[in-house]
Amino acid sequence: MHAMQYQLTLPADYEMDVIRARVARLGHLLDDWAGLGFKAYLIRERGVHGSPVNQYAPFYLWRTVEGLNSFLWGGGFQGLSDDFGRPVVRQWAGLAYEEGGAVGAHARVAVRRSTPVPEGVVLSEVAGDAVREAERLAAQDGALCAAAAVDAARWELVHFSLWADHTAKAEGEVFQVLRLSAPERESLPRGRQW
Repeated sequence: MHAMQYQLTLPADYEMDVIRARVARLGHLLDDWAGLGFKAYLIRERGVHGSPVNQYAPFYLWRTVEGLNSFLWGGGFQGLSDDFGRPVVRQWAGLAYEEGGAVGAHARVAVRRSTPVPEGVVLSEVAGDAVREAERLAAQDGALCAAAAVDAARWELVHFSLWADHTAKAEGEVFQVLRLSAPERESLPRGRQW
């Protein structure tokens, strides 16, 4: 499993309905993308859920690296790059994925929390804690799913969760979910990824 996200920070007066219309018009294109567990079409709006910015920031969980590469290099990503410029694409290796009790519900919000992996820690213990946190988040009322992943180049953990209501029980940056494309979500490996 591979996690991926890019963030387009937009001007403070940007009309976010432009992004909503784009997602409504084009979002279906990933509904059957091979190798994609899911793509959460995410936005943050200045002043909503404490956001200081307007941002389009989709988050992906890929079941296969071939699917990820096909998206980045085979044309799926090109349209976004043509319209907005090519953003930095963050990638993390998957540590854990768990589904919650609300997995069939409509995703309303997502929460992403990034934390550094400090020097001098036992890496297996940090990874074990990340797995347990994904399990804890997925067990909360209203959780659709939770994932943990790591960027070993930056030594950064990321926890990501989707929620069925606007009162997510997780700490971090809160995003509105405009749409969820989930062609291979049911095939994402559950639990610890090593």
